[in-house]
Amino acid sequence: MSFWKKLKGGLSKTSQSLTQGIVAVFTHKKLDEATLDAFEDLLIQADMGVKIAAELRELLKKQRMHQEISELEIKAWLAVEIAKVLQPVAVPLVITSNKPHVILMIGVNGAGKTTTIAKLSHQWLSEGKSVLWAAGDTFRSAAVEQLQVWGGRLNIDVCATKPNGDAAGLAFDAFKKAKDGGIDVLCIDTAGRLQNKKHLMEELEKIIRVLKKADSNAPHTVLLVLDATTGQNAVEQVKTFQEIIGIDGLVVTKLDGTARGGVVVALSKQFNIPIVALGVGESLGDLRPFKAEDFAAALVG
Repeated sequence: MSFWKKLKGGLSKTSQSLTQGIVAVFTHKKLDEATLDAFEDLLIQADMGVKIAAELRELLKKQRMHQEISELEIKAWLAVEIAKVLQPVAVPLVITSNKPHVILMIGVNGAGKTTTIAKLSHQWLSEGKSVLWAAGDTFRSAAVEQLQVWGGRLNIDVCATKPNGDAAGLAFDAFKKAKDGGIDVLCIDTAGRLQNKKHLMEELEKIIRVLKKADSNAPHTVLLVLDATTGQNAVEQVKTFQEIIGIDGLVVTKLDGTARGGVVVALSKQFNIPIVALGVGESLGDLRPFKAEDFAAALVG
């Protein structure tokens, strides 16, 4: 199955909900305030966020008030307008000429950081780049083992330390190994941390401080991995990580089967942080660069 078909299938719960609502609301009568209110509610229910829902409501009012509009017309209009919102953040991840280009992967438990690392690395390997991993989630031995299993499959070395070891020290050692070996990309996994876990956030800050001692520009990219099924909670995660650490890009995972796919629109509008990739499954080919028009079309069915 092509990635486009998987994306369309993955977003089907969101698009079905939207489509059913649109059919119920836009019944070939002239556009009025009640219809606009119902339309705005539909967008909020799809997790697009209050702000973008209000803006799209006003835009539709301005363009089509007191005119008849069919469900097909509104779907086509919505796809175009959503794509306009998404276009500025559809920015691919660029690996610079730094050797190594250091990527720090952050996010809460269960977001899919480890598998995202494997999928991204699979792409880098296919481009002829060399990759090294650092298993910085020293709190969970299972996380280290999972990374080592993926490393074995892809023939990528994994730097690790003892359970509950110093993640910052590990990051520094991994950087030195990558530098000495002329490695193109060093990808550092980190412990899944909730925004309210102060000590884990402090550890993340320490990892960044230590990396900067090795290279003042490191980490070159901080990627936050978000689970689409968490809906509006993803917005809170971005807000907190951005304030404490700073984020260079977002990877949105688990879009295969969530009814909350609209949260991608909310994230784009509120933060304007590049969305570098979307995940729609477990296999290595199920993570691809974010394309605004494709996503918007799949979202509205």
